[in-house]
Amino acid sequence: TQKGSMKPVKKKKTEEPELEPLCCCEYIDRNGEKNHVAACLCDCQDLDEGCDRWITCKSLQPETCERIMDTISDRLRIPWLRGAKKVNISIIPPLVLLPVFLHVASWHFLLGVVVLTSLPVLALWYYYLTHRRKEQTLFFLSLGLFSLGYMYYVFLQEVVPRGRVGPVQLAVLTCGLFLILLALYRAKKNPGYLNPASSDRSLSSSQLELLNRKGQEKTKGFPGTDTSGSLNNRTAKDDPKGSSRMPAGSPTKAKEDWCAKCQLVRPARAWHCRICGICVRRMDHHCVWINGCVGESNHQAFILALFIFLLTSVYGITLTLDTICRDRSVFTALFYCPGVYANYSSALSFTCVWYSVIITAGMAYIFLIQLINISYNVTEREVQQALRQKTGRRLLCGLIVDTGQYNRGFLRNWHQFSTLGTRAFHHPAEDIV
Repeated sequence: TQKGSMKPVKKKKTEEPELEPLCCCEYIDRNGEKNHVAACLCDCQDLDEGCDRWITCKSLQPETCERIMDTISDRLRIPWLRGAKKVNISIIPPLVLLPVFLHVASWHFLLGVVVLTSLPVLALWYYYLTHRRKEQTLFFLSLGLFSLGYMYYVFLQEVVPRGRVGPVQLAVLTCGLFLILLALYRAKKNPGYLNPASSDRSLSSSQLELLNRKGQEKTKGFPGTDTSGSLNNRTAKDDPKGSSRMPAGSPTKAKEDWCAKCQLVRPARAWHCRICGICVRRMDHHCVWINGCVGESNHQAFILALFIFLLTSVYGITLTLDTICRDRSVFTALFYCPGVYANYSSALSFTCVWYSVIITAGMAYIFLIQLINISYNVTEREVQQALRQKTGRRLLCGLIVDTGQYNRGFLRNWHQFSTLGTRAFHHPAEDIV
């Protein structure tokens, strides 16, 4: 045979049909079919069935409610380039309910008491509802950002025209608002997610399989663990005493720190967040206000955002009370301001002041707890774990919890916090996981 007589036969590629580009109002729904925004109320059998059962006073099955919510969230979209974009349904309630509640609360003093008391209760109820289901939600992030914008809008519309706020004061308040947004943007970034590919390349596939099998066998007897083998950190039976941390040289260390869900060996103080679904370095807690975890890389920005918010909020409250309740101190005007409900403008401003006071008090408590934890070099997750296992030293009725594991003194603790995410910190005590 001659050289090159055998030519390779080229296989014809099967041509896949090209998808037509979507217009601004079209989208691909959860069933993989092309749909249109205008047809959002068409062909919804679950919703029709739910309405029929509601009209006939019959109970709805939980599965039916979930399917209705899934359908609504899938069809709630806005026109966009190259297809309609999906809108998270959890961001809508604050945009609608907050202005309505505040305007209703400004009609009368008693209405204000009822509404401003019920708002924190409703927020806490929704928090525990989503927290129990381990679901991510944009409700609190939407509530926080919209509250900032709406309070600033009311300040510009109702307080500034009275002539008591100067340009310099307005500029300072505006700068504070922008600094809050910048700090929140930085806090929303990567908190220190662990990359499964680069966490531990020294483990062979057989070792990984062995760790997975042992981790799953171990979780069967632990009520505080989930079926994936990763330990939970927010339930009442998390991380029982039998799973105590081992020294660095212990042969069981890899098994104790192995996360079967992320397929990696966790370093010291790292933890798996069941809401985000990933392990985070030096995880402090999952914060609903930023819809993400607070960890090694964003803890400083989180503290900075809280600090700037407190300063800006107190300054805005002071300016507003000085305008609507003249010749009175801030503390006196907050509780006694005669004639504030005489006109709607001052009543709305006063209601917004009290709403801001409630939010500021809650953020101040979180800020205080964070300062205490940093001073003792302990994370919120470690505090909750120490309280459950009764291993920490409690001070001031449990406000301060010192685990003693990483505490090296006030100055050294703050120095270590100031260098988080910049360089690796190695201490003998931190080799104990």
